[in-house]
Amino acid sequence: MGDAAETLNDRLDPDASDLADLAEHLDRHERLGRECAALPDARHGLERGTAVVDGVVVRGYPSVPRALVLEPTVAEHFDADRVAVEEKLNGFNVRVVSPEGGEPLALTRGGYLCPYTTDRARDLLDLDALFRDRPRAMVCAELIGAETPYTTHDYEEVDSHAFRVFDVRDRVTGEPLAVGRRRSLCAAEGLPQPELFGVWPTAEATARVRGAIDRLDERGREGVVLKSPDGSSMLKYTTEAHHHAELTYAARTPFERGRDFLHSRLVREAFQAYEFDEDDERLHERAHGIGESLLIPFVETIREVADGAAVGDEHVARGDPDRVDALLDHLRSFGVAVDVLAEETEDGERVVRFRKVAESTADRTAHYLGGGTYDE
Repeated sequence: MGDAAETLNDRLDPDASDLADLAEHLDRHERLGRECAALPDARHGLERGTAVVDGVVVRGYPSVPRALVLEPTVAEHFDADRVAVEEKLNGFNVRVVSPEGGEPLALTRGGYLCPYTTDRARDLLDLDALFRDRPRAMVCAELIGAETPYTTHDYEEVDSHAFRVFDVRDRVTGEPLAVGRRRSLCAAEGLPQPELFGVWPTAEATARVRGAIDRLDERGREGVVLKSPDGSSMLKYTTEAHHHAELTYAARTPFERGRDFLHSRLVREAFQAYEFDEDDERLHERAHGIGESLLIPFVETIREVADGAAVGDEHVARGDPDRVDALLDHLRSFGVAVDVLAEETEDGERVVRFRKVAESTADRTAHYLGGGTYDE
């Protein structure tokens, strides 16, 4: 592979006065017989996850700002007269491309080629016609369901795992298709998408979004993404149920996630409570829910460590046996300790249940239980 930094500079003209600095921050790896250089953090005007795969540029997905209060943030953020509102799904964000007309490749948000997700994308998404007509397309999708190796959320409409296409962009420039055009294209190609709640006048969007959030909250869903009709401007907003679920997730392995993770979720919850909760009784209900979300899983983890049990996040991977092995190797290459708990074969697919071991939580909890002191 030619020098990835020079490739990015020549083709994208980033704000990089020092190519050596850009090159220093590229993480080079090889997967699926391809050489890849990934930019794991935003730098020099390039998005996190921007990558070069065998000399082919794949642009990172832009960071989407978050609204803490809907009013007046929606009015301040969007210049367009109308706003499209789609469901934001709780899953794993991937980008699928077809460099030089080859088989589709799936990259993680950080720009790493993932053999497992590539295999799932090839199996579950029919992208031949789309890539034939749009060779520079970048299909942005969420991998969702109870059986995924990255994030796990149970959707009633998904038995194991599935993709939902939420964007289609030019892989070099990052320019998106307009929302209506993308939805029509994906519908024509049979590509599943998140629910579209509506396209509304911006002045009405806050009230409409609140209604959508209430319905999603009742179902334990994540939230919404608001988009300008041309897809160039986006804003995300999440539900109370999602905030509490993420607090529970963090509290299960409390020494793996930093204080910033907890703080950001509490900030979201506080501002939503300010905007949504009209009386103290409702506020106290929300506060009670936060307390349960934090304390109960934390204490359960302490009990598990005290009983000598392993702790960590459990996942299921289902697919081609070689690709499942490649997935586990991929995770271990990033320093993730993986314990295989069970495996079987169903309909020719290998199904593996495994734990991402929370080593820091296990070690520090055992240390404190054994009399170690806590430095604040």
